[in-house]
Amino acid sequence: MGINIKTWLYDILNAINEIESFFIDTPKDFFIYQRDIRTKRAVERNIEIIGEAMSRILTYDEKIELSNSRKIVDTRNRIIHGYDSVSDDIIWGIVNKHFPLLKSEIETLLIE
Repeated sequence: MGINIKTWLYDILNAINEIESFFIDTPKDFFIYQRDIRTKRAVERNIEIIGEAMSRILTYDEKIELSNSRKIVDTRNRIIHGYDSVSDDIIWGIVNKHFPLLKSEIETLLIE
C-alpha cells in the first residue's frame, strides 16, 4: 500500500476518533446531538474530511474495499453542495452504524 493511501486512511481514522471524542463528556444521545449546533457542524466537517479522503482512495486504487465507501463520498457531497438538505437522522446513523465498522477496517488495513 502506498504512502498516499496510508495518509488518507490515517485522515479518516483521525476524523472518526475526533467525532468519538465529542461524546466522551456528553451522552451519545440523538436529541442532545440534534440541539448542539457546534457538535453537529464539527461532525459534518469530519464527515467531509472522511468523504474526501475516501474519494481520493477510490480514485487512486479501486481495489481497496471499505464498507459503504461510495455512500460516504455521496454524503460528503451532500453536506458540501446540498447543505440545506442535510438530515440529522442520516448523519447520526452514519456515525453510529457505519463508522465503527469503517474504523475497524481501516485499523486492519493500517496493520498490514
